[in-house]
Amino acid sequence: AAFALILLFSRQTGSKPSLGSAQSRLWATRNPELASNPQTSSLARKSIAGLPKSLRKPRTPPIRRIHSVRAVENMKFVDQARNAGWAATATAAAQAVSSAVAMKKLEAPDLDKTFIVVDDDDDRRGRVDESGLPLVYDKDLIEQFWAKERGALNKRWTEFLGYSVPFLTRIAGYLISGGTDELLKHDAELAKDAREIMEKLGPTYIKLGQTLSVRPDVLPQAAMEQLAILQDGVKVFPSDVALKVIEQELGQPIAAVFDEISEEPVAAASLAQVYRGRLRSNGQYVAIKVQRPDIRETVSKDLYVLRRAAEVYQGVFDRFVPQQRTDYVALLNEWAVGFYTELDFLNEAKNQMRLKKLLEDQDNKGVYIPEVYEDLCTRKLLISEWVEGVKLSKCEPEEIRDLIAVGQECFLTQLLQVGFFHGDPHPGNLLKLTDTSKGKIALLDFGLMARVQTSDIDKMVSSIIHLANKDYASLVDDFIGLGILPEDCDRAKVVPLMDKALSPYVKGGGAKKYEEELKKMYGMDGTARANVGGFQAMTQDALTVMNDIPFTIPPYFAILGKAVVTLEGLALTGNPDYGIIMEAYPFVARKLLKEDRPEVQRSLQQVLYGTGDGKLGAERLAVIINSALGVVARGNDANAFIDFDSIPEDAVGLDTALRFFLSNKTTSLRNLLVEEAVSVSDILLRQGVRKTMGTLSVNLRRPPLPFLPSLPVPDLNNLPIPVLLPSLTEAPAAFQDSEPITNKRGIDTSTSAATATTGSDWNPGIGRGSVGLKPVVVTPSKLLDTTLPKLSREEELYALSIKDLTTQVLGPDAASLINGDALSDPTSLARVLVAFLATPDMKSALRVIAPDLLGALDVSNSDADGTTSNTEYGNLSDAQKIIVDLNDEERTELTNFLQKVLSGVWVKLSERSKSITQSESTSAPVL
Repeated sequence: AAFALILLFSRQTGSKPSLGSAQSRLWATRNPELASNPQTSSLARKSIAGLPKSLRKPRTPPIRRIHSVRAVENMKFVDQARNAGWAATATAAAQAVSSAVAMKKLEAPDLDKTFIVVDDDDDRRGRVDESGLPLVYDKDLIEQFWAKERGALNKRWTEFLGYSVPFLTRIAGYLISGGTDELLKHDAELAKDAREIMEKLGPTYIKLGQTLSVRPDVLPQAAMEQLAILQDGVKVFPSDVALKVIEQELGQPIAAVFDEISEEPVAAASLAQVYRGRLRSNGQYVAIKVQRPDIRETVSKDLYVLRRAAEVYQGVFDRFVPQQRTDYVALLNEWAVGFYTELDFLNEAKNQMRLKKLLEDQDNKGVYIPEVYEDLCTRKLLISEWVEGVKLSKCEPEEIRDLIAVGQECFLTQLLQVGFFHGDPHPGNLLKLTDTSKGKIALLDFGLMARVQTSDIDKMVSSIIHLANKDYASLVDDFIGLGILPEDCDRAKVVPLMDKALSPYVKGGGAKKYEEELKKMYGMDGTARANVGGFQAMTQDALTVMNDIPFTIPPYFAILGKAVVTLEGLALTGNPDYGIIMEAYPFVARKLLKEDRPEVQRSLQQVLYGTGDGKLGAERLAVIINSALGVVARGNDANAFIDFDSIPEDAVGLDTALRFFLSNKTTSLRNLLVEEAVSVSDILLRQGVRKTMGTLSVNLRRPPLPFLPSLPVPDLNNLPIPVLLPSLTEAPAAFQDSEPITNKRGIDTSTSAATATTGSDWNPGIGRGSVGLKPVVVTPSKLLDTTLPKLSREEELYALSIKDLTTQVLGPDAASLINGDALSDPTSLARVLVAFLATPDMKSALRVIAPDLLGALDVSNSDADGTTSNTEYGNLSDAQKIIVDLNDEERTELTNFLQKVLSGVWVKLSERSKSITQSESTSAPVL
């Protein structure tokens, strides 16, 4: 946002700024509202007058071809002058807005709009403590506190400005005089000053420093080292004060509850400090978290400071970028409510127990959450299980790298599965456990938790899919659904800018790699001319975003963004190439394959069918299954996007894929593929029967009859014959009022089969009074054309693709059989039959009823375990062995799947047979 403002200020002041009084006049002309205010006008003139002398002396670079070194010098000079104009305009605008904000009444954040999890105990709502602050966050009570503490609030605001303004002015001065190079020369002293300022300002700002301390891609090493002190080096408050608070909260002497307690805190955080104790009741060691004295009043005042700062920022942004619709006040409100809620340890205890239960239900074994002793917890005291371990903030990068997958899985489960996530997962809140029987990582500190609605989870999942697939056209719809973009946004402008802004991020590597990718994209190869041209192009794109694309950052992104930034920064410490989008893809793939809600199934359909011809791609199916199993197909670059056109070289085998397909992790995929399998079976059945009938009609010859004259041969195709046709006298309940199959390939699917079979366990032929076989007399030609019509061109091409896939998976013999070539290629049919007879179940039966046949098949009678070294039957034998080796649950799922497919095919045949069966006598019995 700051970068965007600078770009706009650049355009406000012009590309060739004059200096001194001329620059003041230019600024006044372009900012009449600010210039008319004596205070802001004076401030602008002082800002210009305070510039270095070299910048106040007018100087115009010559407009002619000169030496490149001189050109670079002139460029630096122009940049310095432009920076001076930015500073004047920004300072004046901020001062004007700040004055306006100071005159208005500020409202406390509205709880109804927050995503923060707040205690819903009615007995505590509306009650205040001894200082007049609510026990549970309450907007009206907070405003009452502000009203009576007006003097203290203004003092806190002045204190905030007293520390922050001089520090920011120093940074601006370095940037104006020497750019980022000059800033980096002073990074160590600036980092130390920043850390000390945060410590002086208190817990709210220490939290900010903790978040930044895990971003090696954003901050220089000196800043990282200083801010890391905030993770564990927070100053402690006296232990005698802490022990007094413990006794007051327990309502009894410490010795009555603990028979042992550490003399000094084992850890000090921004809001509390922790002691180690042992419970007298059961001898268990526990962590005793004690709230800092008067911390609630301090944080409540910081709520006011943050709200006031947000109003100023919102006013400046609205003044310069009115097209943008982001409510920065609402974003800061999320932070403010979160800080206040963290001070309620009863709410934290409930959060901790709830997340522990949710993760256990999800079978997440890698991360452990300590037990809570709820009966000993109060608003200022939290007693939980003591766990031994090392904070990740003290682990080596190699150790962190080994734990990334575990932490990532836990966070994605919270965010995208249960919708209840930890909002402050900094390294100090993560322990590498000594006792790995409980897990690899322990998660601590549950004061800041947020919830996400299922509808938003679905949109986030869809966004990750489209980001990883580089499908920015679909991503626009996701962003509209999330409230980031308006429905009337200009897609022609949005999509190309999405590609430029998001593609480098998806590739991973953090801010440094992102910068490198941007420079490559804009052709900034280091030469002066290329850098100028690239920067101009990048500036133009940024201005297009700011002026023409009214995006919005939803309020819950404040907490979600904090959590993601923190975890991504930690992962980058262990793996400099880490990219959260691509790393999250296997989790998202598993979610798509498992959940059968309509929203998830739509996303799965998009992945499997793509956006082209609407065909189910075998490669796409293989890629999504491999992704779910952790084998991600990427392009030539290791950090490229998902490649759906090629199966990974290290793809899982057929055995693993089939077992995964039949597990409880692919419910959504199986339900979706029932429809596809019904269509495939119908196409292959029609093709096979029609080919077989054609072969029979050609090869059938009347037997020679000696001494008899030649008789005319009847037309068998038009000879009425009795047949039994499938019939549905009354559709089962599961099939009633169902929708037709979605036409994904332009193939005729005008039947209710797919929808009907998706959720049904109905099995035709088991006799329920609603299905059966009806005898009719019909000619073969009419029978074929009605019940098994010819394949369309699209269906013929699809059948060829099925044959090719079968050849790859099961071999040419099986492909010949499913293609309807059994009569024209009897050798393949025989080989398939022999392979079937060679299965363990069939061999066992043949040993009893036909041992000679078993010997003729050249299968050893002593081969009791069913294995054979004969590889003549290739992939088909392998597939048969895989099926034989399935366990009972997997066989049951396979049987159920095939039953649904057969049910769907039966319904299709019955629907097509209606024109024949209904024309027959209604008295004809249904068998």
